[in-house]
Amino acid sequence: MPKKEKILKVPLRISMTVILLGMLLKILEWPYAIPIVLFGFANTGILYFFRFWNKSDRKFLDIVKLVLVLSWTTNGILRILDFQHTLFLQIIVGISFMTWFIMEGTAYFLDEDRKAKNQKIQVMWNFAMVVGALAIIAGSLLNVMNWKFAIPLLVLGITIIAAYILKDLFSAGKIENKDRNNEEYQL
Repeated sequence: MPKKEKILKVPLRISMTVILLGMLLKILEWPYAIPIVLFGFANTGILYFFRFWNKSDRKFLDIVKLVLVLSWTTNGILRILDFQHTLFLQIIVGISFMTWFIMEGTAYFLDEDRKAKNQKIQVMWNFAMVVGALAIIAGSLLNVMNWKFAIPLLVLGITIIAAYILKDLFSAGKIENKDRNNEEYQL
């Protein structure tokens, strides 16, 4: 059975990047950060709902992912608008995330054959993702300790993560399924 191509992949990645950049602008206290974050959360929830609705065969895991995304985006919107008592939504996000992680977990990040891809460019992007995540964590912790370079470190981390999310949009060609690390090209 051929695997059906996921719809709205690019718009969802763009809306996730809008959320990240909006959060960055909120940290930097820019005036239009809240509308940008609200737009990103609302856009993500709506797009993922349409993506779910388009599926012909919905499985339990698809419903879990829908609950995860919709409760996360609703919680994000309510938290940005400073509503109180969003604990219920956070519990739903936690339970649905644990359910997703137990059922699919790290296999989500592997290719269709459930084998990790080891091409050099993918290893470099994965390394950049780890560096970005560590920069966000370090920047957040150092900001609590009032280190003067914490915000630039946090900005760097969020920028790297945003680039990682959008990397497929900017890549010149699609990576081939076959691993060609050790092949020579003949002229």
